[in-house]
Amino acid sequence: MTPSFLEKIALGLSGLTALGIGTFITFAPHAFYASYGITLGDDASLLSELRAPGAGLAVFGGLMLLGIRSLTMLPVSIALALTVFIAFPAGRFIGLGVDGMPSASVIGALVVELGIAALCLAAFRRRLWQPARVHPAAQPMR
Repeated sequence: MTPSFLEKIALGLSGLTALGIGTFITFAPHAFYASYGITLGDDASLLSELRAPGAGLAVFGGLMLLGIRSLTMLPVSIALALTVFIAFPAGRFIGLGVDGMPSASVIGALVVELGIAALCLAAFRRRLWQPARVHPAAQPMR
């Protein structure tokens, strides 16, 4: 089943957001976190710990975008979009409960993430309740 227009919009927005933020964190962590009012030092270990998930987020964003054109990648793209944009707000809510109120910029990011999660849930709702289809290539040979 080809993706609907709304599904393409959801994958495009989630993919571009994840790709853009992940790339920014990977290649310019000081500038990215400064936009949240967070000052990073020159600790190579800390920067490595920030760049690694940034690179992962960028790759996930690219895979989300692939689902717009590739039917083979569509289920993976949908799963990644839902996972990333539900997990990030979940982590931020845990932080709110454990650490207290973050800056307004971080709350703004939470609102954007919740918006993308809601869009993805709305766009993919009919696929979420369908049983998984077995790909013909996965059938045993007779």
